[in-house]
Amino acid sequence: MNRRRTPRSGSAEDLLSTLQNLTARARREVEFHQARVELAQALQRDMLPAALPAVPGLQAAARYAPARNGLDIGGDWYDGFALADGALGFAIGDVQGHDVEAAAFMGQVRIAMRAIAATAADPGEVMGRTNDLLLSVDSGLFATCTFLRLDPVTWELHSARAGHVACVWAAVDGRSGITEDPGGMPLGIEPGESYPVTRRTLDFDGALVLLTDGVVEGPSLVIEDGLDRVRRLVAGHAGASAEVLADEVLGAAEPTGHADDAAVLVLRHAAARRGTR
Repeated sequence: MNRRRTPRSGSAEDLLSTLQNLTARARREVEFHQARVELAQALQRDMLPAALPAVPGLQAAARYAPARNGLDIGGDWYDGFALADGALGFAIGDVQGHDVEAAAFMGQVRIAMRAIAATAADPGEVMGRTNDLLLSVDSGLFATCTFLRLDPVTWELHSARAGHVACVWAAVDGRSGITEDPGGMPLGIEPGESYPVTRRTLDFDGALVLLTDGVVEGPSLVIEDGLDRVRRLVAGHAGASAEVLADEVLGAAEPTGHADDAAVLVLRHAAARRGTR
């Protein structure tokens, strides 16, 4: 007896066609998203400084890590540069959001801050003018930031903070703490915002650590506990090099759940090895 194959129904043909279309669209969306991630990674890599300034008695080191899933990239940055009068500028920050738009905005913040710091010695003025400039481009994004200006002769450190997470410091003699400096609103929110300046002198051997909240806050850790954990870590390694400290502090991001990208900037200062300008 001859058996004839039953023709597929129209509904089955439609279902197969729909599945093929959905698969093709999903593939295109994955490829498009991957391209955006790779572009954000390239922007992030190219916009971060290749080297940080150093003078006798000061080592600087920085680290950056994307989020654990590799998709949240582009928001955090660090910077360090020499100024015409011999002072050094250092900054760390975190842009709202991620991906290509955040990476591009991060570049705008970094370039604006460098340009303004070249003509304004007061960190509060640098912050205020950067804030107003970013608002003028109307990107809709905002950024938290800390900016430091260090005089390598007097070792006076002037700093301003725009909604950013506190810094951590430690001395080789065992003292340590978390800075409680006053600050203003994040950059890019309110025009005419003022940023108070905190002044301190690095007259001891130790380290100052700037970081983003991805190091100290996440699904598994509240920010207060994360900061205290980093404080204890830095206190235990205050005599280490800046490179070692940067690695250790970035490693502290692991217990947070690492849901965000993370950046660390370490200033290792040693009074006994200072030079003069």
